[in-house]
Amino acid sequence: MSPAGPGPEAARPLALDGGWGWAVVAGSFLALLLGYGSPQSVGVLYPEWLLAFGEGKATTAWVGSLVVGVGLIVGPICSVCVVNFGARPVTVFSGVMVAGGLMLSAFAPNVPFLIFSFGIVVGVGVGLLYTATLTITCVYFEKKRGLALGIVTTGTSVGGFLYSALQSELIERFGLDGCLLVVGALALNVVACAGPMRPLTPPKYYLKQRAAILERRLQEEEEKPSAKDPVIAMETREPLVRGRSLFSGSAFVRMIKMKMGRYSQCLSSMLSVLQDRVLMALCVSLFLFSVGNFPPQIFLEDLARSSGMTEGVASISLVSLNAIGAGVGKLGLGVMADVPWVDSVLLYALTVGVGGLGVLLIPLASSYLDLQVLSVVLGFLSGNWTLIPYVTSQVVGVEKLAEAHGILMFFGGAGLTLGPPVVGCFYDFTQSYNVAFYLSGGCMTVGSVVLFLVAVLPRTDTPPLPPPPPDTELISCTVTTPTDATSPDT
Repeated sequence: MSPAGPGPEAARPLALDGGWGWAVVAGSFLALLLGYGSPQSVGVLYPEWLLAFGEGKATTAWVGSLVVGVGLIVGPICSVCVVNFGARPVTVFSGVMVAGGLMLSAFAPNVPFLIFSFGIVVGVGVGLLYTATLTITCVYFEKKRGLALGIVTTGTSVGGFLYSALQSELIERFGLDGCLLVVGALALNVVACAGPMRPLTPPKYYLKQRAAILERRLQEEEEKPSAKDPVIAMETREPLVRGRSLFSGSAFVRMIKMKMGRYSQCLSSMLSVLQDRVLMALCVSLFLFSVGNFPPQIFLEDLARSSGMTEGVASISLVSLNAIGAGVGKLGLGVMADVPWVDSVLLYALTVGVGGLGVLLIPLASSYLDLQVLSVVLGFLSGNWTLIPYVTSQVVGVEKLAEAHGILMFFGGAGLTLGPPVVGCFYDFTQSYNVAFYLSGGCMTVGSVVLFLVAVLPRTDTPPLPPPPPDTELISCTVTTPTDATSPDT
C-alpha cells in the first residue's frame, strides 16, 4: 500500500479503504450536493436574471461562467489552504462563504454586483469546498479511491438535478430573491457536513506553529543567564534588545528573500512539467473542451424558450437531464478508466470529440425532445472530468501529478470562464445561437484531434528536475493529492 501523501514514508498515514472513510464519503457527497446545487443549475436562474436586469446575454453569462471557472482557477491556492489548515476548517469556511454569497445575491441591484456576489464569492467558496472534500477522500482511500471519488463527485450532479427543480419551484412561489435566500440557507448545512472530516495527520500550519513555539522555548532557555546577579541578567538582555532593534529590518528583508526563493522554486517545479508535449496537448484540449462544453448547460434552456419549443411541454428541465447524464457519466467513465486495457488518454480524447459533435447538432434540433436527448448525451460526456486524474498520472507519473493537475485545473477554469460570455457575445451580435454553438462544437473537436494526434505519436520522457541547493529549505509544492481533484461537471 503506497503512502497517501507527501513526506517521509514513515510519516505518511496508511489509507483506510473503508470504515470511517465511508462516513467521510457521505459527508463529502452531501457537502458537494448542498454547495454545488445552485451553481450547477445556474441555467434555471439565467433567464430570470435576463428578465430582472435587462442586460445582454454576454454580460449576464459572466455570472454563470465565473461561479464555476473561478473555483478552478484558484484551485492551487485552495489546495494550499487545505494542506496547511486541514479539510475540516476549510469546509466550514467554504460553507459560510457559499451561503453568504447566495444570500447576498438576493439583494443584487445589477449584474456587476451579481458577478461579484454569485460569480466570485460563491465561486471561490465552491472551489475551496471541492478541493477539501476530494483531498480528505483521497487521504482515507487508496485501493478504492476511484470508487470513492466517483461517489463524492456525483454529489455535484445530484445537486444540480435536485436544485434545478427546487429553484424553479421556489422562483414561482417566492420570486428570484426568495429563491436565493432559501438556497443560501440550505448551503449553511455544509458546515455540519464537515463533522466527519477528521484528519489522519495534523495540518502543516499546526505543525509549523508547534515547531516555532518549541524553538522559541529552547532559545529562551539558552538565553537565560547562569548567574543570579541582576546586573549580569541586565547585561545579558540589553545586547539582545539592541540587536533586535538594530537588525530587525535586515532580518525581515532576509526572511522575505528566503520566502520568495522558496516560492519561485516551487513555481519553477510546477512549470517544468509542461515540457511534456502530451501534457501540453492535454492542457490545450481541456481548455477547448471547457470553452465549448459549458455554454450549452447555461443557454439550452433559454434556447428552448426563445424558440417556442417549451410551449405545451410539461416535462423535466434540460438542466436536470444534463445533471442526470453527468452523474451517470462520472461513475461509468471512472469504472472504464480502471479497466487495464483502456488507455485513459485516448478515452478522454474520444469523449471530447463525441461531445463536440453533440454540440454541433444543437442548431439542427427541431423539437424539445431532440434537446432533451442532446442534454443527456452531453451531460454523460461531461463526466470525463473524472478521467483527468487518471489521464494526468498516465502522462507524467504519480510523482509529478500534483503540479500537473494544478496546471490543468487552471486551463480548465480559464475555459469555463470564457466560454459562456463568448457564446453570449455571438448571440448579441447575430441574434442566434447557431453560430455560437458551431464555434463551441468546433473548439471541442479541434481539442480532441490535437490530443489524439499527440498521444499516438512516440513521446520522450520529461527530463529530471535539477536537485535543489543544499542550503535551501524546501517547502511542499504539493497542491493536490494523486487523485485530489477532478473538476465538477461544469
